[in-house]
Amino acid sequence: MTICGGTGCLAWGGEEVRLAFIEEIRKQGLEGRAEVLRTGCHGFCERGPVVVILPQEIFYQQVAVEDVPEIVSETVARGRVLDRLLYTDPATGRVVVYDHEVPFYKGQMRKVFSDNGRIDPREIRDYIYRGGYSALSKALFSLSPDQVVQEVEKSGLRGRGGAGFPTGQKWRFARRAEGTPKYIVCNADEGDPGAFMDRSVLEGNPHLVLEGMLIAGYAIGAEDSYVYVRAEYPLAVEHLKIALKQAEELGLLGDSILGSKFRFHVKIKEGAGAFVCGEETALLASIEGKRGMPRARPPFPALAGLWGKPTNINNVETFANIRSILEEGAEAYAAVGTAGSKGTKIFSLTGKINNTGLVEVPMGTTLRDVIFEIGGGIPRGRRFKAAQMGGPSGGCLPPQYLDLPIDYESLAKAGSMMGSGGMIVMDEKTCMVDIARFFLSFTQDESCGKCTPCRLGTKRMLEILTRITQGQGREGDIELLLEMGKSIKDASLCGLGQTCPNPVLSTVAHFRSEYEAHIRGKYCPAGACEALVFAPCENTCPVRCDAAGYAALIAAGRYEEALSIIRLTMPLAGICGRVCNHPCEDMCKRGEIDEPLAIASLKRFASDWERKQNKLEPATFVEKMKETSVAIVGAGPAGLNAGYHLGRRGYRVTLFESLPVAGGMLAAGIPDYRLPREVLARDIRFICQHRVEIRTGRTLGRDFSIEDLFRQGYKAVFLALGAQRDQKLNIHGEGTEGVLPGIDFLRRVNLGERIPLPGKAAVIGGGNVAFDAARTALRLGAEEVFIVYRRTRDEMPANEEEIEEAEHEKIKLLYLLAPTRVISGNGRVCGLECQRMELGDFDAGGRRRPVPVKGSEFVLDVDWIIPAIGYVPDLSGLPQGDGFTATKAGTLSVDPLTLATHLPGVFAGGDLVTGPSTVVEAMAGGYEAAVSIDRFLKGQDLRADRVFKAEERAEVPKGDDGGEEEKEKPRAAMAALPVGRRVCTFEEVNLGFDEETAIREAKRCLRCELKG
Repeated sequence: MTICGGTGCLAWGGEEVRLAFIEEIRKQGLEGRAEVLRTGCHGFCERGPVVVILPQEIFYQQVAVEDVPEIVSETVARGRVLDRLLYTDPATGRVVVYDHEVPFYKGQMRKVFSDNGRIDPREIRDYIYRGGYSALSKALFSLSPDQVVQEVEKSGLRGRGGAGFPTGQKWRFARRAEGTPKYIVCNADEGDPGAFMDRSVLEGNPHLVLEGMLIAGYAIGAEDSYVYVRAEYPLAVEHLKIALKQAEELGLLGDSILGSKFRFHVKIKEGAGAFVCGEETALLASIEGKRGMPRARPPFPALAGLWGKPTNINNVETFANIRSILEEGAEAYAAVGTAGSKGTKIFSLTGKINNTGLVEVPMGTTLRDVIFEIGGGIPRGRRFKAAQMGGPSGGCLPPQYLDLPIDYESLAKAGSMMGSGGMIVMDEKTCMVDIARFFLSFTQDESCGKCTPCRLGTKRMLEILTRITQGQGREGDIELLLEMGKSIKDASLCGLGQTCPNPVLSTVAHFRSEYEAHIRGKYCPAGACEALVFAPCENTCPVRCDAAGYAALIAAGRYEEALSIIRLTMPLAGICGRVCNHPCEDMCKRGEIDEPLAIASLKRFASDWERKQNKLEPATFVEKMKETSVAIVGAGPAGLNAGYHLGRRGYRVTLFESLPVAGGMLAAGIPDYRLPREVLARDIRFICQHRVEIRTGRTLGRDFSIEDLFRQGYKAVFLALGAQRDQKLNIHGEGTEGVLPGIDFLRRVNLGERIPLPGKAAVIGGGNVAFDAARTALRLGAEEVFIVYRRTRDEMPANEEEIEEAEHEKIKLLYLLAPTRVISGNGRVCGLECQRMELGDFDAGGRRRPVPVKGSEFVLDVDWIIPAIGYVPDLSGLPQGDGFTATKAGTLSVDPLTLATHLPGVFAGGDLVTGPSTVVEAMAGGYEAAVSIDRFLKGQDLRADRVFKAEERAEVPKGDDGGEEEKEKPRAAMAALPVGRRVCTFEEVNLGFDEETAIREAKRCLRCELKG
């Protein structure tokens, strides 16, 4: 059996496991039948200690000392597999028995790592048994030095240290250089945060690197060499020293190697850990006993390097590739990879990824394959946000680059770099501004200080980034960062300064909105910057509702106070408790332990409690009453929230709604079984207590104009028209009888019309509207309902609860299908032609694009078709030619910060400006508009200091629970109507929490707001 002896597995207790195996085998009398082999790093560091039972290749992971007796007695002695120690693929749930079937290894091409996990790095004979030093023998006795250089040139090998310079060309320069002696230097000064490829190669197979150095020495005519390795790598240094001694004893190092005239000596130089010494001229200075600082080039080290003599420098992984080039031949080696990047590359896969460890793949493999196939994807179902490539000087690549082939040219074109092979994966909880600050703080600290651009420029950039993450950013900071970054790249002396601005430049390029949020709103969208975050849940909520506060109040039985805290920012408590997409739960720290807190359900509980008490919280005003009037056009969530916050500030507010009822899409788009009308009416009644009047059946452009509103004495107008016009499918037959556009269909039903739907219905789309339409169709009598969606379930934008409830109600979800034609007979729908799709590359939002499969069309037998692929604003009511302009997306163009239109006193927000969004996002637009209107009416600056400030905080001390809250506890399940009953009625499906359940769930809150 083999036991990983790499640093990672040693940290997990691997050495104790190895010793336990030796002792247990002795105890059970199996010394002659079983052998314990300590190997180098297997790569799968996430699952250490790793044990592989040979020859079957049974793969055991996370093995502890207590597991050893059973492994020896059952697997070693009897050949029985222990299921509990096998690896379970998190993506598929499949239990894997054999080493080569583990997805982490299956997607790799392990050439440099081919012997890792199979040989003892302390035993040279293991290496020789697997063909070690045969390439050296071939070079010495079958090839001339020129032929060796030619083979390396033909292979296309490029330096694996970061720059990617052709290795054969570098050797050619050194060979032709005049002067002796010549030197070989192995750069093992691996200092990138999160990178440990070179260390693991040296720890697991030091002879592979030595053989490459020997061949390089023979090729260029060098007899002396150095391995410059970090002193922080004690295991690598130890194994390297053992390898040197063993190689010398067997005549593979020293004088007359293998009986030839070739002599070669290797010395180890342990570096003190300065990152800049990874730069070749600084490394040479360090070997010479000088301070490790780079010098200007030319001359390059190949001509004047160590002590002014010709020197060839390659990194560990580059030398480790030489053996396979000479053994397999240059043509075979060059057959792997891309046109400009040959062979394989080892990556250190770390960060927010299920399978961390060392990954060796062919050049040209896509990021998607590495992250989602080999890496197993992002933990806890979170979304991929970016991958930081190339170490601290690399760039951050967002989702649209997931199908980027990993090679030198492609990465450089995308604004990143190969570097030594670091790959740090980030999810949506990663702040890109803070990431840029972290990497720049590292490179700034490691700057040798020799050149002014790097020494001072990085310091100034770091000061700006630190200010931004602390909530002290200023307008113009982004532009200054870009200007300084470009100047530092152009003017710095060495590679550190020339590349260290990359993380800043790439994050600004791809995540500029995050910088703007930090600067303008003093807000960290990822909830990572402590100075800007009260609690992750509140930080993520678009209306900044104090979820931690009201959960604590509910846990204490103070329900009325909890509802008051909610209503400071969220007047639609009963509504949002039912239909919110609750992004707060995605960021809940409780989810790191078991499952997120049921934040939305607790909000609903507080609202339901008040309703059951048959009372309504009285109005509260934060300013004195004013006679100033404000008009709001649209009584959906944006308009209602704007009216509420303006009313609380003392203004008289009138909402004009074109529908016969208030609520906009809340009333017309969401069915009763999700949002009962009495709950909607109650929340609106609470808002109307705050000097808010709603006039229904009044349409802009038909019953009144914006000019009319100002003539009637309104001093400001907020346009919150929403987005209620169905998008077209643009397929043949769309106008056929039996095609019911989704929004229109829901509006008709929710306003009281009953539309019988006999037969089968197909709903097209994957959002909440599509699911509402499908579930409504089922309740209207459809025999069978299909949801046709062109992507997979993972890409569906609908709330997870909606999807699950539809599945419970036996609605059939058909994935990877796109409608192509409506089939009609006798003037009405009799079928829907669909084409099968497959997922292609990723779009800017991180979802994979659906690609049609040619010749895959078929007809779905249906009687009704309900398209629900999206909806857009209707701008027809706005005065034409009066300066209102639409964006490419069909939304109204406004100032993105203040929501002001070109007309003084006229503002717009919600879906009219953003396009289709969630209820809580539309409410956030209403709040921002209320802030702007209030400032406009007071004659204040609309743009200055728009930072959210909580009006009140819930003061609930944390109880002394002895850490009970942090133990795993299941998330409370909500009671629901039985499936058989719910599909026959529009009664509310989810029944809410009872008091005991609500208190128990609220006590699961970790109270992060008290720990910040």
